[in-house]
Amino acid sequence: MTLLIIEDEDRTARQLERLLKKYDPGIQVLAQLPSVAEAVDWLRTHPAPDLLMMDIHLEDGLAFTIFEQVPLTVPVIFTTAYDEYMIRAFKVNSIDYLLKPVDYDELVAALEKFKTVRSLVAPDLQALVRLIQEPRQAGFKERFMVSIGTRIRSVEVRDIACFFSEEKATFLVTREGQSLPLEYSLDQLAGLLDPSQFFRVNRQYLVARPAIDTIHVYSAGKLKLELKPAARHEILVSLSRITEFKDWLGR
Repeated sequence: MTLLIIEDEDRTARQLERLLKKYDPGIQVLAQLPSVAEAVDWLRTHPAPDLLMMDIHLEDGLAFTIFEQVPLTVPVIFTTAYDEYMIRAFKVNSIDYLLKPVDYDELVAALEKFKTVRSLVAPDLQALVRLIQEPRQAGFKERFMVSIGTRIRSVEVRDIACFFSEEKATFLVTREGQSLPLEYSLDQLAGLLDPSQFFRVNRQYLVARPAIDTIHVYSAGKLKLELKPAARHEILVSLSRITEFKDWLGR
């Protein structure tokens, strides 16, 4: 299998190549490209690979603009820290959509899906849609491994009240009120957690449904949340998220 990695984070690209080689040492990575411009130039001047591994946010724009400049029929596995582009991704040859940090088991499932699609003699649209939409075995995150000094602690998701960011760091808060550091961003966590149980109320907080103790309604429809255990910051629901938040609470 020949493969092209389009990724602007060098460390992520190297890690992805290591996971690919772990899956199949015979995979040939033809190049690692960090930008839309370099990807377009490469694809115009080289034979098409069997598969593209592509981040969405590149150093000079969104990867979707590549498809506007080069006619591509090559299957794509997207790797990204954002989940809001999922529908758009499946309109441009996408086989799967993996959220960063890329989990090895999810990568294997995506590659096996690619092999299945490629092996179809005359693939029809319904078969392809079924393959794309089938749920991943990994499911939502069930626990986090947290480093505390020289110890590593396992924290079950059901025991987490909220996540918050502060000074470019991310923390989880247990139901006992203990704050523990995490190596994930809130954007990444939003894609790893069950959306029926967790909601991103603003840029700083992602809260668990059972942790919401009281909701205060202010003028102009503003909402303030009190959590149990109490949060260290005032939590206001972003104006742009109030309607979605109310819908989420009512489910």
